[in-house]
Amino acid sequence: MTRQPFFYDITLRDGNQSLKKPWNLKEKEFIFEKLVHFGVQAVEAGFPAASDMDFEAVKRLAQIAPENLVISGLARAVEHDITRAVEAIQFCKKPRLHTFIAMSPFNMKYVLNKKPEEVRKTAIEAVRFAKESISKVSKNGEVQFSVEHFGDCTENLDFVIDTLKEVVNAGAAVINLPNTVERTRVKTFVDMVEKVCLALPDEIMIAVHCHNDLGMATAATIESYFAGATQLECCLNGLGERAGNTNIYEVAVGLHNSGVDVPLNLDDIYELALVISDMSKVAIPEKAPLIGPEALAHRSGIHQDGAVKTKDMEKGAYRPIHPTLIGRKDDEKIGFTSQSGKTAVFEIIRGAGYPITIQEAVRITPVVKEAAEKAGELPARNIIDIYFDEVFNVKGNFRLVAFEKLAEGLFNLKFFHKTEFFDMNAQGNGPVDACLSALKQAGFPQKLVDYEQYAMDGEIFGSGAAAMTVIHFEDLEGNTVLARGKDESTLKANVKAIFNGLNLMN
Repeated sequence: MTRQPFFYDITLRDGNQSLKKPWNLKEKEFIFEKLVHFGVQAVEAGFPAASDMDFEAVKRLAQIAPENLVISGLARAVEHDITRAVEAIQFCKKPRLHTFIAMSPFNMKYVLNKKPEEVRKTAIEAVRFAKESISKVSKNGEVQFSVEHFGDCTENLDFVIDTLKEVVNAGAAVINLPNTVERTRVKTFVDMVEKVCLALPDEIMIAVHCHNDLGMATAATIESYFAGATQLECCLNGLGERAGNTNIYEVAVGLHNSGVDVPLNLDDIYELALVISDMSKVAIPEKAPLIGPEALAHRSGIHQDGAVKTKDMEKGAYRPIHPTLIGRKDDEKIGFTSQSGKTAVFEIIRGAGYPITIQEAVRITPVVKEAAEKAGELPARNIIDIYFDEVFNVKGNFRLVAFEKLAEGLFNLKFFHKTEFFDMNAQGNGPVDACLSALKQAGFPQKLVDYEQYAMDGEIFGSGAAAMTVIHFEDLEGNTVLARGKDESTLKANVKAIFNGLNLMN
């Protein structure tokens, strides 16, 4: 598919008219500049005949529009509206007069109160007048005609197509086929679009304008493109009447993922979405595709495992795009609920800057799960608290009371094993050697496999800790047990690690 989609943005008209507090001129100019940077090829700036304020806004945007940008003004199929719209859009290099009338049997009968032939006559005359009017003010001016409620024209599609042929002869260069109210299957609508594409001359640009009443506007728009429509009428953040218009972000990324050359700055999307949400006072749903706060969240253990294993890849196991494609700086979010597993524990703790192995994550996951079953999703702080209790303050049969250096190479160890108290002096090459010697004398010999000590930034632990010891013991079955200890004192960090290891093995 080499045909490039033509993005016709309707935020300043459809989107704006649906707001509880429509934007003023200054706000429209700000959004217009964002649209220009985003790279849309056309902007429907408003409905000039609706009010003086709307007229002035359309006129202003036409005056400041780049030369390559189409500026469209909406007009009903009446001469007054068309004249007013032409007066507003004439200041840009590429003005487009957009007129429309409904052609569904239902709307012609119950809303327009007109017979089909009357509607056909109105459409043809409006387009002819629009073409004459726009041609007087611009050599680049063109006319777009929309069949309002085209999605409801299943019963009289032949009538619609015949009318559109005459509308094209009258001067329309763009034919727009709106799914004004989404009522049925995407395929039904797309099949209708394809029939129109095949019936009209190749030089006529076919457009679609889909509403999202059933939540399928994105699918209808994308599939219409593959059926022959080139102009895709979309809205920032999916704003619009009722459930909104087609969301431009979803269409753009959907086409991009399908191998289509999308002429938009996709990395503008996330910031643009946040700006529009703030200006429209319409919150972004947390589960909104691509831009929602939860759009990159994983809570299932299986999903978390796949997400972590592929997080540095362009293609992720459980995401449609890499977040940077749309300008998201945040990465996939790992949350912990009773449905999560060791991968979430590992990533949350490691992401907070604390040392942990996957084996330690496996060990403490049941404790974290138990807490989540009672409280729901656990904040990272709660998981980290459990981490400290289960890794650095391991409870068991052994309890360290004191360990101190008596002289060079001589140390004293005081501890409880269950209820029995031990007070042992022992010599050693250092605190670890001496502590293990004292334990051996007390009847608790241990096999040390490895020993490491790190100087740590005290801010990591939030408690002034400056030393961490990692000790690997081997238990009676030959399994290696990893134990950690932390303290401002290197000596105490060593002994705390040993006693945490004892409690892990007993």
